[in-house]
Amino acid sequence: MTTAGPRARLLASTITIVQEHGVHAAGLSELLKRSNASRNSLYQHFPSGKGQLVETAARIVSRLVYGHLSTMADTLAKAPSAEEWLDDLFAFWRRPLEFSEYRKGSFMMAAALDELDPAVQSAAGQAFSDWTARLADGMTAAGIDRAAAGSLASLLLSVIEGTIVQSRAVKSVEPFADARAQLAILLDHHLPDR
Repeated sequence: MTTAGPRARLLASTITIVQEHGVHAAGLSELLKRSNASRNSLYQHFPSGKGQLVETAARIVSRLVYGHLSTMADTLAKAPSAEEWLDDLFAFWRRPLEFSEYRKGSFMMAAALDELDPAVQSAAGQAFSDWTARLADGMTAAGIDRAAAGSLASLLLSVIEGTIVQSRAVKSVEPFADARAQLAILLDHHLPDR
């Protein structure tokens, strides 16, 4: 069995801590402690320090979410119903929330709010742009008008981010059920008859 090296441990710990507490509450001491890495390891792999570490983690999270959204975008046209498609889409965020007892929030929302580090905030902005474009492409392929697809994709991501926050606050997945019910109506309105 191979154990992860210090770089991988630092990145994994950073993702988890930022999901739980936000960027600013992710103190360097806690990052090093949770990752079982030394300060020397941090600066060896991330010479610019914590900011570079968080920016790199943001790019990793962006790719992971993009992969999920890409799969979901490709399945929209063949989905049995908007409700089932939304259930599968939401599961990516809902399951970690439930598993962590509502401690793990949105990494990218936390990164977007980091106004003290423009590189981290920029990485979050790029992630949201990439995710929106990929979802819009899938919606267009499913028969939704291109102009509507862009705004629907953006709205969908905004709803997901807000739903994560609400779910953490109320310690329930009920906000996901509410979002699913209303977004299904909206998607059904825009999708061509099947």
